[in-house]
Amino acid sequence: MTLETALYLVLGGIAGGFINGFAGTGTALFALGFFLSVLEPKSAVAIVALMSTLTGLQGLYVVRRELTENKARLMRFILPGLIGVPVGVSLLSFVDATALRLIVAGFLIFYGGYFGFRRALPRFEKRTPRTDATVGLIGGILGGLASLSGALPAIWLSMRPWPKAETRAVLQPYNVSILCTTVLMLAWNGAFTQQTWLAFAVAFPSALVAVQIGIFVFRKVSDDQFRRTLILLCLALGLGIVFREFGVL
Repeated sequence: MTLETALYLVLGGIAGGFINGFAGTGTALFALGFFLSVLEPKSAVAIVALMSTLTGLQGLYVVRRELTENKARLMRFILPGLIGVPVGVSLLSFVDATALRLIVAGFLIFYGGYFGFRRALPRFEKRTPRTDATVGLIGGILGGLASLSGALPAIWLSMRPWPKAETRAVLQPYNVSILCTTVLMLAWNGAFTQQTWLAFAVAFPSALVAVQIGIFVFRKVSDDQFRRTLILLCLALGLGIVFREFGVL
């Protein structure tokens, strides 16, 4: 492994770890650009998925009290999401994943661009168990089909005027569950080669440090600041998808 490769891996670990520590999602958006510069796509995706899962456990500890307060709401997202992952994988041969990613990117850009710079944030306070489950299911399908499991839940949860810890207590375990399933499927398909493990060993320590910095910042911001950042993250995610599909990143 060259020094340049190691540098890209460390920078990817720092970028992905920080955003995971702060928002509980978005690791792939910030880390993949670095990893894809020096690794094959399959290895890069495998490292991001595993890194997101392991660093996400630290984020779960931060909201451990909120996780136990509303287990039913959390399961409304996670269980349909886990069902959706294999459904999405099975649809790969029937749906153009590139076109789907661009459509989802369009929604992310529109939503993030519209609300991210407005003074008033969206507020949807009504209890919606069926919609929650539907969002979880579609997120899982998008995860298996186009690696976009966090896109729709991020939009939906940023619309809820919940305390930041409550939002994270849904988004983080949802992502960890979906990504853990992704890791197992990638491992089954032989993605974790010796080269992949070596690259992971280089990137992961920097991610562990960066996630703590992200958690520190998360604790300092207000609930509205966190929601606005999550909305702007949707915008960044949408732009990142478009740039990557057209070879800019």
